[in-house]
Amino acid sequence: MPGAAPPPDGPLTLLDLVAVRRWAVLTRSLFAARRAEIDALNVFPVPDGDTGTNLYLTFDGAVERTLATADVTTADALLAVFARHLLWTARGNSGVILSQLARGLAEGCAGAVEIDGRILAEGLQHAEQRARQAVTDPKEGTILTVARAMAEAAAQAAGSPSPGPYAVTHAGGTPHPAATSGGDAPVSVHAVARAAVEASREALEHTPEQLEVLARAGVVDAGGAGLVVLLECLERVCAGQRARSGTDSSERRSRRRPDPRNPAFRAGRPGGDGEQERIPEFEVMYLLRDSDDTAVDALRARLVELGDSVLVVGGDGEWNVHAHVDDAGAAVEAGIEAGRPHRVRITRLTEEHVHGARLPRGDAAGTSTAGGAAIVACAAGVGLEGLFEDAGAVVVRSGPGRRASTGGLIDAIRQQHTLGASGVVVLPNDGDTLLAAAAAVRAVADDGIEAHLVHVRTAVQGIAALAVFEPTAAASANVLAMQAAASATRHGAVTVANRAALTSGGPCEAGDVLGVVDGDVVIVGSDQLTVSREVVHRLLASGGELVTVVAGVDAPDGLLEAVTAEARRAHHGIEVSLIDGGQAVYPVLLGVE
Repeated sequence: MPGAAPPPDGPLTLLDLVAVRRWAVLTRSLFAARRAEIDALNVFPVPDGDTGTNLYLTFDGAVERTLATADVTTADALLAVFARHLLWTARGNSGVILSQLARGLAEGCAGAVEIDGRILAEGLQHAEQRARQAVTDPKEGTILTVARAMAEAAAQAAGSPSPGPYAVTHAGGTPHPAATSGGDAPVSVHAVARAAVEASREALEHTPEQLEVLARAGVVDAGGAGLVVLLECLERVCAGQRARSGTDSSERRSRRRPDPRNPAFRAGRPGGDGEQERIPEFEVMYLLRDSDDTAVDALRARLVELGDSVLVVGGDGEWNVHAHVDDAGAAVEAGIEAGRPHRVRITRLTEEHVHGARLPRGDAAGTSTAGGAAIVACAAGVGLEGLFEDAGAVVVRSGPGRRASTGGLIDAIRQQHTLGASGVVVLPNDGDTLLAAAAAVRAVADDGIEAHLVHVRTAVQGIAALAVFEPTAAASANVLAMQAAASATRHGAVTVANRAALTSGGPCEAGDVLGVVDGDVVIVGSDQLTVSREVVHRLLASGGELVTVVAGVDAPDGLLEAVTAEARRAHHGIEVSLIDGGQAVYPVLLGVE
């Protein structure tokens, strides 16, 4: 890039600001290229696995925010800024763990203007510790196992903790603690990075031996695979120019954001006085129907011409479209040319806004929360959004392929606080959003905002919790009653397999209908109505008073009637509540209280 030295022709000894920037750019590129591959590692053969997409969106959003940071001049400062932004943009549990890995790395490298191998090893050890702390019930065979292998290999490659004779200094000129004593030869960052990535690959291959669900599905851990991608990018950057093959996509993207115009991602040299690259004015999102792969490919290419942060994911008749552009109308017109856009949402990026959040309907809803408790809820369909909005909640859209971010949840909590709520109850309504919601609750506590998390893993549990919510009671009192109601709700679902796998209900092939009970695939069939009846039957085997049926966008004709009839046949007098949820992936969600 202009004004900065080219990468070396051999392995790096130190990581400076430029090298850290290259690592970020390359990682964003590879996450974009391999997100579908990582998504496919979902442990269940259900098309809601979006670990790869979550990692990409988390990383991409953090890069966008870091581009706007103008006062970063050292490697450790860039790591710290980037870690803070990763937490804000974190989507899904994998995104939150990624943010904690980054936080630990930044803590371990704090004070280093440039990072040598020993400091990098120390940072990777801190990263593993922070990631493990983020998980309440850590299990082996996950990203945490891969992170531990990474940290141990890095420490071994770095040798003795006593550093080499050259000084890796603090920004203020004081040497980093790991570079102030001893007479050993310096350790190159490439040696440490190579050891870390090799160990992580080996650990990833062994994850199916540690988790039965992975072995049964015939896959490795998706989060661990994402960490391997991150370390592969680090090793490639540390290897110098000789390892730059395969980075064309990241280089094309970086050319759309000239390096000298982005102070946070430049070399930290004096004289870089170019103006900062302007962020596109609008975020455009919509769902697209009545299209095909050829038209979608043309749409994706057109959106890349119009802006950046382009994401077009989906298939089988529906795609989720996202882009940052200056011409929002052109982005929507491109969708019209490709098919039928709906649920179009356009947000101005250059102003303060609630990311992905929708305010309660009407002034009365907002006013009713003044002085009492309020709700922030995630929802995966239009009908579910309306249900929670009618209760006065601020709704954050969240579903497969577009999980709620920590930042979006923080904004929604603050919105309720601004409306006058004395405390806020957060309903993630999705197991893969629990860590992001927990991180949001912790973050707003630093601002003096009272917020509480109800551990609800499905929409039907969220509906049960909503039924006992009392706006005039304190948030702390509400959360106890809501958690009890959610925990007492057995839940099930029906979906269609997207690949062959071995489940608890037996082997399945792509296209088979799957019945899910309490998070486990226990029924494999060929007809949605038959499988739905069987799920209801199993949920009611131990009794129940109320069955909640949430219909999705792909619910076949007669499904609601079949489910209702089965419930009433099994238990005379049982109450059945029907909700048009509008969620994707799951034609029907079921809850029994």
